[in-house]
Amino acid sequence: MLHSVIMAGGAGTRFWPASRVDQPKQLLNLAGDRTMIQSTVDRLEGLVTRDRILIVTNERLVDAIRQQLPELPPDSVVGEPCKRDTAPCIGLAALLVSRNDDEATMAVMPADHLIQPPKKFCETISYAAELIEDNPDRIVTFGIRPTYPAESFGYIERGDSETSNEDQPQTFNVNRFREKPTKEVAQEYVGTGRFYWNSGIFLWKAQTILHLLEKFEPEMYGHLKRIGDAMTSDDYWDVLQSEFEAIKGKSIDYAVMEHHDDVVVVEAPFDWDDVGSWPALSRMREPDSDGNTVTGKHLGINTRNTIVRGNDEHLIVTLGMDECIVVHTPDATLVAHKNDEESVRKIVDMLKKKGWDQYL
Repeated sequence: MLHSVIMAGGAGTRFWPASRVDQPKQLLNLAGDRTMIQSTVDRLEGLVTRDRILIVTNERLVDAIRQQLPELPPDSVVGEPCKRDTAPCIGLAALLVSRNDDEATMAVMPADHLIQPPKKFCETISYAAELIEDNPDRIVTFGIRPTYPAESFGYIERGDSETSNEDQPQTFNVNRFREKPTKEVAQEYVGTGRFYWNSGIFLWKAQTILHLLEKFEPEMYGHLKRIGDAMTSDDYWDVLQSEFEAIKGKSIDYAVMEHHDDVVVVEAPFDWDDVGSWPALSRMREPDSDGNTVTGKHLGINTRNTIVRGNDEHLIVTLGMDECIVVHTPDATLVAHKNDEESVRKIVDMLKKKGWDQYL
């Protein structure tokens, strides 16, 4: 059967000061009436049943996510003892999924992306699942046709076409994966027409990804296997903590994707946004006549193309601002230029160095 695994352990530091340790980006309402993780689960309606949705997150976020998603069984939300990147997260999820379904196919996705329309997304996942059923050793990933030379995304270079008929999404063999490039290299990628943005969405058999982790990351797999062997024992939680902490973190791209010889990329026929930083709000919410994207009570004078996020109780006034970001929370306010969006994450590092943990 098809199972959905949602990775929800990110810190969302580029959305400070709204995103904090106990309420990161995936738990925020950024794009509509629902939080990012709620919207991710909503998107799966009709694709998988609720008992086949597994959310893997930071241990300290388990209760908060369960509160946001009361419709899911409590054991659908699993906490990692510590942050160890995506490969250990996916390996743990594969163990949990295959415990009850040895033939499970996993659709793995982040908790904090915006995808429209949901129906097209579900149809594309179903198509990818068919590719897996035809070849259980295969890995399927999704590529986003780039609209500009982004430096903040990984890239996928496509090879030969694997599309069998014109009614199916465009599907290609993967030639290679590329990490986040410089602007000049990104321009080269986009110019060739052969590169996609890496969406971070994958499909594979649970047993296949475990086998590949054993093949390419035997030390990591050894820790995961000991966790799997202890799942029915009384000391499972102690084993999980000790073995997971002993894992050397690595992304699934480095651990498996770049080494496996049967990976295909499906060109995503749906709209996708990784909602990576504050300027994403101007793509998700309708701007006013001056190009401002506003949440909360705001009075703008000679203010254009600015993002303002507050609440209905606190008035934010901006005067003579252009291409800026203003975010107000009860204990902290951010004022920045849009060109400095990538530098916002540095604020968190500086707060840690100053010992100002109350703002984290």
